[in-house]
Amino acid sequence: MRSVRLMENIKVMQDKEPWYKNGLKFECQRCGDCCRGEPGIVKVDINDIKKISSYLKIKQEPFTKHYLRIVNGSLSLREFRNGDCFMYDNGCKIYEVRPLQCRTFPFWKSNLRIESDWEKQKHTCPGMDKGRLHDCQEVEKKLKPELDDF
Repeated sequence: MRSVRLMENIKVMQDKEPWYKNGLKFECQRCGDCCRGEPGIVKVDINDIKKISSYLKIKQEPFTKHYLRIVNGSLSLREFRNGDCFMYDNGCKIYEVRPLQCRTFPFWKSNLRIESDWEKQKHTCPGMDKGRLHDCQEVEKKLKPELDDF
């Protein structure tokens, strides 16, 4: 009986329109606030490794040894002791080929659960609520890889 109610509640939640149904504005200001400071994890996959190493004109093996680390069984970009990403040097050195996780920010589940999550994140990201409007479908498309992969 409980599982039936749970499934019904999940169905209602899935049918409910998201709070961002009218879209969200975002345009990266290239400030680097998301690349510096507190330690974090920026996951990369083989496609990211190929793109980034090619972009930097470094073979994949030396790139992997110098710029990546293993965190909880996944590959992640290294950081300096202060938490800054290895790829940050007065701007993202790989912005054009940055990993999926970076490309989809701030359209992450953690920022989109409820409107107050988005509002809270705006204090750390000056690009949120600026720039072009990303419609609901585009936001959901950017959110999908996180749900699948992260």
